[in-house]
Amino acid sequence: MTHPDFDEIIDRRGTGCSKWDDMQAAYGVSPDDGGLAMWVADMDFRPPAAVQRAVEQVAAHGIYGYPGANPAYLDAIRWWMQNRHGWQIDTGWILTCAGLVNGVAMALDAYTQPGDGVIVMSPVYHAFARVIRASGRDLVELPLVQEDGIYRMDWPAWETHLTGREKLLILCSPHNPGGRVWTPEELRQVADFCTRHDLILVSDEIHCDLVMPGHRHTVTATACPGIADRLVTLTAATKTFNIAGAHIGNAIIADPALRNRFKGALMARGISPGLFGMDMVAAAYSPDGAMWVDALVAYLDGNRRIFDNGIAAIPGLRSMPLQATYLSWVDFAGTGMTPAEFTARVEQAARIAANHGATFGTGGETFLRFNIATPRARVAEAVSRLQQAFADLQ
Repeated sequence: MTHPDFDEIIDRRGTGCSKWDDMQAAYGVSPDDGGLAMWVADMDFRPPAAVQRAVEQVAAHGIYGYPGANPAYLDAIRWWMQNRHGWQIDTGWILTCAGLVNGVAMALDAYTQPGDGVIVMSPVYHAFARVIRASGRDLVELPLVQEDGIYRMDWPAWETHLTGREKLLILCSPHNPGGRVWTPEELRQVADFCTRHDLILVSDEIHCDLVMPGHRHTVTATACPGIADRLVTLTAATKTFNIAGAHIGNAIIADPALRNRFKGALMARGISPGLFGMDMVAAAYSPDGAMWVDALVAYLDGNRRIFDNGIAAIPGLRSMPLQATYLSWVDFAGTGMTPAEFTARVEQAARIAANHGATFGTGGETFLRFNIATPRARVAEAVSRLQQAFADLQ
């Protein structure tokens, strides 16, 4: 494998990418005058060369008809889960969806009805709430608590939040935006909670490969083998390898009855995988892909240290310790500023587009989420701009 050049600055403007081309409309920060895009959760890095070759091979064939069965794609998923996560699965358990937001929507269709309660642990990935509400289900937020600077689950308080109408719980593991890697014991507590309240558990594990040194992701299915009859695991190569535009993800479901219900939701919506995506995943989930991910995580860890050190130097700002993902969750509460005030400094003075914390639900109001999966020079520039924007606090 050729060593990846994560320091390469790639100009993504004018390529139809949301992260850079939609930044000005969303945040008033222009990419054409030096604005930095640190919001949408994709990376400013090229994927492994093997993925590019796979795309070129499909294009070289020159016929883009309906794709059929792709055993190499399914076997690559099986190989990756076993070799990277110690999870032995059968390829027959895998159902393909159009990305994991679509996977969540299919789970809501398969296992709930309009008016049912759907549980999230907030603050959490904003698309969950959007899909839940759009489907006519009731959003039930269980607020996470901070202990020792990181998020933890608050079981005694959560028991009082339920009404009995809840049918499904969505777990974000690792957690976005907090960057937590849940421990096996915490996962077992989630499983016990779902069993106690007769809930389907949808475990979104899209960030499972992006774990910082010193931490290890545990697949919910391996920590909690006794809940296979209520567990849907969502995984994807798209976040790991920066191929989100392929819109492809997997629902891995061991229980036949549970799997058939999900399959029925996919069939009812006419959803099937695209031609390019399956070959991209097959190329990514490989020994070459594994070496690329190892290099990526080491690079992201270096970016994390630079960003965290820079944030720590600004009085009133605190970044949550990042155990996984490439998304830094920064709390501005210590500044005493309102969200409008600190956000204006970030967007107008520092010219950085970062996700507004309130969009992640209860508990996110004093935060901004920064994407640090970009060349290191940009991370250093962002730190410099933030320190200047808040210079009066130092």
